[in-house]
Amino acid sequence: MSLEKESEQKLDYFEVKILVRGKKQIKALYAPSLAEARSIAKLKFSGIILKITKTNPPLEQRFKNFKEKTLKNIKRSKIKPDSQISAMRQLAVMTNAGISIHDAITEVSNTTEDTNLKNLLKHAADDINSGSSLSQSFKPFRLELGNLTIAMIELGEQTGKMSESLTSLADMLEGIRENVLKFKKAMAYPRNVMIAMSAAFIILIIYVVPKFKDIFEKLGADLPLPTKILLWLEHTLNSYGLLIAILAVTIFALLNYFIKHDEHIRYMYHTILLRLYLIKKIILFATLNRFTLVFTELISAGIPVADALSTATGMIDNLVLRRKLENVKFAVDKGAPLNDGLKDSGLFENMILQMVAAGEAGGQLDSMFKNVSDYYKMKFDAIIDNLSQAIEPILLALIAAMVTLLALGIFLPMWDMSNAVKA
Repeated sequence: MSLEKESEQKLDYFEVKILVRGKKQIKALYAPSLAEARSIAKLKFSGIILKITKTNPPLEQRFKNFKEKTLKNIKRSKIKPDSQISAMRQLAVMTNAGISIHDAITEVSNTTEDTNLKNLLKHAADDINSGSSLSQSFKPFRLELGNLTIAMIELGEQTGKMSESLTSLADMLEGIRENVLKFKKAMAYPRNVMIAMSAAFIILIIYVVPKFKDIFEKLGADLPLPTKILLWLEHTLNSYGLLIAILAVTIFALLNYFIKHDEHIRYMYHTILLRLYLIKKIILFATLNRFTLVFTELISAGIPVADALSTATGMIDNLVLRRKLENVKFAVDKGAPLNDGLKDSGLFENMILQMVAAGEAGGQLDSMFKNVSDYYKMKFDAIIDNLSQAIEPILLALIAAMVTLLALGIFLPMWDMSNAVKA
């Protein structure tokens, strides 16, 4: 799969009227401006150019553009974590040995087996050869590489210690990968139990409940609510099961696409995540751990606090948390102490605020933030380690609800039948 770098320049649609062999023709082209359109038209079309008009693309062309953009965005995905970590470590070793960034990028692109990463690095090498910095060449690939990678490379460029920044980046990426693996491992048991229980419940609804349906219809009596729910589920799944499955997959795919490519929808999605049980704490502690870790690296390297805040907030994926932390930078830019800005964000505990205030007063902000970063890592690890125990009550409640619905839905009418016979 080829990986194309998205253009950051907006192109307008122009219609070009030309005279060819005494006949008027209309051609179309895209260009950033009218002057550029004239230059392109002279090179592209033969004949006499009569008029160039900026207009809206026809509906067919707009649909084609939308289709191409959609397919291109769907194909884009993050680089495999192992490949990215390996590439960053190789770049760190090469730059430490005095090899130029361009040559190091080229060498890694030639040796990596990840096709996406290979194409990405080739584009980056071409940009660097044209005069761009490493961070500038990577920014169009923010989706594939992640915000953390861009932030740490900018740190290396600002401090002149690219090798150290790349090594720190690789360590952070390994930590993130380990956390993801720990999260998946913790979720494996409850996920498998829920899948098994849901499958069993659906099979019972589709194949077992219809056996009792005829009995209930012959009964002719008013059925209890649990039985009505079971019969409704049976009718829905047997009549529209395939349609529901297709609709669910379509909705999921569309939501996933718009979350990735529409900032307003992504912001709403991130807001919802920060209100979910357990998920909100996992996201919060993971984000604050990475934010404080990057911020510590920046101020330890002598970067001004405001610039360090700008770079550190740039690598945050959650838009809600990013905007709150961006407000910290705005406060610092206006002359407020860092401690006050952090307090106004509402993200930090009072103990953390006291630690930051002490670090500011004592001139040891970097070492104090290192302790803060370790604290949030400890909090994150504690949640992941106890995730299974925290989910168990919810899991048991869902299983109990399924079993209770099946039991009451099937046996309540039968008890009524038994009582009617005895009477």
